[in-house]
Amino acid sequence: MTVAALFIAAPANASVDDTSALTAYVRARAADSSGAAEQAARNYGAALALAPGNEVLAARALSQAIAAGDRALALQAARLLDSANKLAPDGRLLLVGEAFRTKQWKEAGRQIERLEQDEVFSFMTPLLRAWLVQGSGKGKPLTLLDGASGNALAATYASEHRPLLLLAGGKAKEGALALAPLLEDESIRSQRLRIAAAAMLARKGAQKEALAVLQGDAEALVEARRRLEAGERLGGEIVTPAAGMSELLGRMALDLNGQEVPQLALSFARLATFLAPENAESWLIAADLLTGQGRHEAALAALARISRDDVFAATAAERRLTVLVDADRTGEALAEAKQAVADRPAEIDNWTRLGDILNQTKRHGEAAAAYGKALDLVKTGAETHNPLWALWLLRGSALTQAGDWAAGKAALEEARKLAPNQPVVLNFLGYSQLERRENLAEAEKMIGEANRLQPGDSAITDSLGWAHYVRGDVPKAIELLEAAAQGQPADAAIAEHLGDAYYSAGRRYEARYAWRAALPYAEGPAADRLRTKIDTGLRPDLAAP
Repeated sequence: MTVAALFIAAPANASVDDTSALTAYVRARAADSSGAAEQAARNYGAALALAPGNEVLAARALSQAIAAGDRALALQAARLLDSANKLAPDGRLLLVGEAFRTKQWKEAGRQIERLEQDEVFSFMTPLLRAWLVQGSGKGKPLTLLDGASGNALAATYASEHRPLLLLAGGKAKEGALALAPLLEDESIRSQRLRIAAAAMLARKGAQKEALAVLQGDAEALVEARRRLEAGERLGGEIVTPAAGMSELLGRMALDLNGQEVPQLALSFARLATFLAPENAESWLIAADLLTGQGRHEAALAALARISRDDVFAATAAERRLTVLVDADRTGEALAEAKQAVADRPAEIDNWTRLGDILNQTKRHGEAAAAYGKALDLVKTGAETHNPLWALWLLRGSALTQAGDWAAGKAALEEARKLAPNQPVVLNFLGYSQLERRENLAEAEKMIGEANRLQPGDSAITDSLGWAHYVRGDVPKAIELLEAAAQGQPADAAIAEHLGDAYYSAGRRYEARYAWRAALPYAEGPAADRLRTKIDTGLRPDLAAP
């Protein structure tokens, strides 16, 4: 729709408000086009305040306000559109959540009925009704979940919410048992559910069961166990409809991002933060999505919403450093990491984070020293969420990149001794020896074992293919390298390896095609080497490492 169509008024009798609204709208569109979502939301809000009946403005304001995390503007726009019967489903979810948050159960039911009419989001209604019944106390929430059984997508989410509703309804041990199959890893999602379950179990006096749910090495789980054992309140319960709906939207945001629908994923993450602003997981999800869109300041603002006394505070601090590095603000990230070490020098994870940032800034020798300090602290009994083999691997990698192969290899061998069946250790140690053309038979054996343990990993498949190439089996090398390139077509090292193998097999045209495919993703010496090979062909001094 054109600007003129938005504000139909004769220039001669246009009011001051009409003109001001038009100006605010133009500024909003400009900010929107340049990716300044927060500024766009402010300007759409200003325009809507001056033209409160404009439905097109309201629709734009709604979507931009949700993306920017402006709950007040989003609600204003959603209510205007609802009264005009022109509210989109994401706006309807906002109104359902607001009714949940304010315990207006009748209004929540009305909005859920309207949502059910939408083909895209109707699968959510059995879960929302179950939480509505849980909050109002009128009915049996678990019975309502049975309505999700006819829809595969709804049933997937219902399987996660059934144990949450059991816990919220006071059936602590039964709920914990039902939740157990969902807690097979230590992802942030799993950690969040574990902590919520433990908090509800502890509230019911089931301390032993609560601690059992919290087993694991992740920082948040370690901190949660400490609090329970110290008799402190854990927090994080999921007992209200608002909290339950927030969990649903957070999970859907993760799923949508995995399906490469980042904008809708961000909308759901933002709605989750509106419903339960105390839920750190929602802010972490939102920050990750914002970082993926290059909105680093907004990501940092989202992370800042996580309280310093939250069990996920350390995770948020780590993500903050990652965002700063991603935004090319490595100086700030390094300063913060060094300050954390100065403030809490006995915490292993602070030294590990410092090492990570030093590595990212190619200060590998200093990174190795930081990992060494972390390993020294392990000997004192300090706790870390990283397994010991991972610290040795990090140190070995940093030493190797710093040019100290002898010390690097010793550290990597220590990692292998501690974790003889870890594919990443076997692959790194094996490939590092391939690069130096030493111990080739043993290197190939290690990489082959890594490939057997993790056959779908393109990086390991590439290493195995390169091992065959270095040892003279070019046909087998090409077979493996083609498979690796198919799995990771944008990896410069894999494409260069494939090009070298093609050239050695006499397939010169295909070799140059592979090298050209590698060039856009290569940097520094690798890019120079590729350009020369494309021009002159493969020579011994131009072989990939």
